Formats: sequence, C-alpha cells, structure tokens
Amino acid sequence: MAKQRKHNRMFSIKKALLYSSVILIFLIGIGVGYAVYLFDRTSDTITESHEELGREDDRSSLRDDMVDPVEDNVSILFMGVDSSEHRGNDDHSLSDALLLATFNKEDSNVKLLSIPRDSYVRVPELGYHTKINHAHAFGGPSATIETVEEFLELPVDYFVRMNFEGFIEVVDSLDGIPFDVPYEFTESDSNDNRDAIHLYPGEQMLNGEEALALARTRDNDNDIERGKRQQEIMESIAKKATSASSVLKLDELITAVGSNMATNLNFSEIRSFFSYGLDEQFAIETVNLEGTGGYMEDGVWYYQVDEASRVQIQDELREHLNLPSINGVNDFAEDEVSYY
Repeated sequence: MAKQRKHNRMFSIKKALLYSSVILIFLIGIGVGYAVYLFDRTSDTITESHEELGREDDRSSLRDDMVDPVEDNVSILFMGVDSSEHRGNDDHSLSDALLLATFNKEDSNVKLLSIPRDSYVRVPELGYHTKINHAHAFGGPSATIETVEEFLELPVDYFVRMNFEGFIEVVDSLDGIPFDVPYEFTESDSNDNRDAIHLYPGEQMLNGEEALALARTRDNDNDIERGKRQQEIMESIAKKATSASSVLKLDELITAVGSNMATNLNFSEIRSFFSYGLDEQFAIETVNLEGTGGYMEDGVWYYQVDEASRVQIQDELREHLNLPSINGVNDFAEDEVSYY
C-alpha cells in the first residue's frame, strides 16, 4: 500500500498551536511572567472551547474502559469545517478535512491518517451511504465520530474542530507561511467570492486567505493529493508557529484558535500530550487510504476506498492503539505487543 512516511515533525495545526505553545515559552526562556500569562491564556481558551459529546462515561462505545492520555494510547480526530461568520453555518457545515491521529505512549510516536472528504461510507446518523463529510452537516462532531468509528472500527477518544476563520487568523497572526505552490489556480475566498484568489506556481509567502484556498482547491489534482497538500500546509504552519520569530505572536495565535475551535479535551488532558513533543525520539508517520473516484448511479462523484487498504490501515492503527486485530492479520497477546 502506498504510504508517505515523514518523521520528526509536528503533526497538525492544532498540536502546534495548542500543545507546543506552553512548551516553547519555557524552552526558549523569554520570561516567567509571560510564560505564566500564556499558560493561563491557554487554559482559559481550552475551557471556553470545551464541548461535550454526550457519550456515556465520556468514552467511545468501542472502548471497554475509559482512557487516560497520561497512561494510555489514544486517538484524536481533527476536523476542519467549512463554516464561517459569513456563512452562518456552524451547526450544519461540511467537514472539509478529516485527520485521525493515534498516539502510542511506549514508542512516543503518532500515526496520522488523512480521510478523503468524498469517501463513500455509511453515515449512522442518516442510516445510508453518502460522502463522509456530510456527517458533520447532519450531526456535528458526534455524527462524524460515529461515522469514522463505524468505517474504521476504531475508537475515537477525542476531537478537535476548527473553522475557516480560525485557519485564516492563525496564518495571518504568523504574518503568513512559506509554501511552494505546485501549479497556477484560481479559487473562491472565505466569503465565497468566485476566483478571488489567484496563485501562480513557485515558492512564496501565503496569507491566510491564500493558504486556505490552496488547502481547499482540487480542480488540478484529486482528493488524495489534496489531503497530502493539507498535511504539507499544516507542517508549514507548525514550523512557523514554533520558530523563534513567532514566540511573541503566541498570544495572537491562542486568541485565533480559541474563538474558532471546539474540543472535548480538557486542559489537564492536553497537558499530558506535552511529553510527546519533548521526547527526542518523537516521530510522525502519515498514512493514506487507497481507492478510486468516480460517479455513481445518483450522478454524484464519490471516492471509493479500497477494502484491502481499509482493512490494512484498520489493523495498523488498532495495533498502534494496543488493540487486537479484528481481521486476524496482526493478532497479538496483550503482553507481547510489537510496535512499528
């Protein structure tokens, strides 16, 4: 199965902005007073952004027991949604990007799966098959999580959701990000003004609107390449956010994230992820689902995930979470766990 393996990187916008901000303040040493101030700001931001899923015992139905990220291998579903103040559709927006991250405590590493937004799956909230990005429009984070769990038969322990405006504000608060644009294209802006963004190929500095347009466009490639491009954009944001030149902008970063984010993580749980970023052996591996796209009888274009690829990814991520295989491919005893 085709994979793109990338090591020693920050794994997403949210990790860079939420998990690393406090760490960086102390590592770079710009002053205890400012560090305490930002620590409190981050705590307040998480409190204001907290959103419960209404699950029994606050755990996945695929878990026998509650998990603790301090001790257990856990998963987080990152959702980028196409909502904004202009659209006024926070509760009924489509998910524009879905990334499932599994964290392994023993090896201090993360596997990051990009799920194509047009994947043809069953949405339990609706009771029929459609594009996976429709789940959020009909049932928000809960319906999206339920859909991903059924599709991959993996527990989703936590979620982090960010909208268009949060993405734009994050990039602009960093004074833009460097990126090698692969081709010329035009795209609508966040206010749906058609062809308002026009970019040419080559290395350049992108502002928030331009970075969003690049993350959204797919007229010149496909859903899989789009997912990979989103991962590269996230990497560029993470590198800029964690650079020394951006330290004094962390206050703006936290503000940008806080007003445009929702998560069921509390601050103490987020703090438990700091250990990953501090470990010198920390590594990221990105994995992708194989498949083909095409029109179905209803006249709509879908991405059909290859079943063998889905099963292989399922077993790989279940093993990474220290869960037994359900396909008989990577069965192991609990006291004889092997990790990649």
